[in-house]
Amino acid sequence: MFFLFPNYQRGDSSWTVVRTHGCFSVISVLRGLMISTPCAVTPALYFLCIIMAQVAGQEDPEKSTPLKDLLSRIDLDELMKKDEPPFIFPKTLEEFEYAFNEYGQLRHTQTGEPFVFNEREDLHRWNQKRYEALGEIITPYVYELLEKTCNMTRAILPVDATDDEPTSFIYLSPDALSNPSKLLVLIQGNGVVRAGQWARRLIINQDLKSGTQIPFITRAMEEGYGVMVLNPNENYREVEKPAKSFPKPSPTEPLDEPAEKRERRDEKEGKRRREVYEKYRNPQKETETERIPVRDNASSEEHVLYVWDHFVSRAEAKNVFIMAHSYGGLSFVELMNQREAEVKNKVCSVALTDSAHNIWLQETTKSTQEWMLQHCRNWVSSPEPVDTPLEPMLPDCPRVSAGTERHELTSWNSFDSIFRFFAEALESRAGEEAEETSSAVTTRSGSLKSKHQEL
Repeated sequence: MFFLFPNYQRGDSSWTVVRTHGCFSVISVLRGLMISTPCAVTPALYFLCIIMAQVAGQEDPEKSTPLKDLLSRIDLDELMKKDEPPFIFPKTLEEFEYAFNEYGQLRHTQTGEPFVFNEREDLHRWNQKRYEALGEIITPYVYELLEKTCNMTRAILPVDATDDEPTSFIYLSPDALSNPSKLLVLIQGNGVVRAGQWARRLIINQDLKSGTQIPFITRAMEEGYGVMVLNPNENYREVEKPAKSFPKPSPTEPLDEPAEKRERRDEKEGKRRREVYEKYRNPQKETETERIPVRDNASSEEHVLYVWDHFVSRAEAKNVFIMAHSYGGLSFVELMNQREAEVKNKVCSVALTDSAHNIWLQETTKSTQEWMLQHCRNWVSSPEPVDTPLEPMLPDCPRVSAGTERHELTSWNSFDSIFRFFAEALESRAGEEAEETSSAVTTRSGSLKSKHQEL
């Protein structure tokens, strides 16, 4: 069997022809190349040679068994990790050399170019970690906009939290609880996004308008709404895991060696195992963490229910409007399942964008489905023009096009339509209340006239 290996050290495009005899010859040749010309053997080439060796080994079943055992021990992901640069990234936008311009677009401060994901070719995991590091900087940046631009304040959850337990928070406008007329509640989808964000991808790659809730908050305040921004993904505290401890032999087991010698041996073996673990299982030495959930807010559904009970239900607004994106729609439907009578009494209308709810899987009642048909509308991803009616998939709420096929853009594309929908719902409710009042007055007047005639 013959194999071709590139001559990287020569700096040209020549190849070395190697003749091998069976699968173990391939492994031997490969090992020799890694020692003599380490840059020539990339993980991809290593993988290719292993496959070829496996094919060659099929000719000799007796020799293929040890090879399979060797293959089972090779973790290609780990091989790739060893060639990665360290996961050390800037902690601020300035250090990243990025800033938002006057149009809310993220641009490089030196070149003026948009954010580039593939900063280093063929290092996808490193590029992804860099992107995530930038995203972590975006979160406090948006919080600052909510507080300084929108004049919103944090309310800590749980409301009776102790000093040492994990907490979360939501954002409230100054009149969120005291506005007697209207309250808008914003619920995002799931994932890495936090309060004030619809989609991190849009914030980084497009602009702040499309990716954040700030335009909705500003418009709502201008139209006289109080505003409440939920934070369903901020539901845990992340802490570092304690160092792994390896089990010691049971004291009941008979041991022939002295205790002192056994302790030295165990300590040496434990150290060796830790080194192997750090080297092969965690080559970048990323901190291993565990999540401690926030009490009564451990999931999006729990969070929405908790905020309803402790904030929305106690707000003075006669008309509550809810806008929920993606998984936020599922959380709203779960709220309906848990607090059906309260929601029907207080909520005027609900705007959903590409909602992930499912009335059958969530076992929604018939009365809830009928209420959703009257008071909800779902703007979904579609190539049709915005607001085009679409065929219903389930008997819950009307579906219309958001005018885009991109899931993350459905909220921004429906911006004007959603506020028109709210205005129409408010006008309709006001008309119904006026009609009820008029009917009550007419009935009372008729009753007094009848009594007068009797007298």
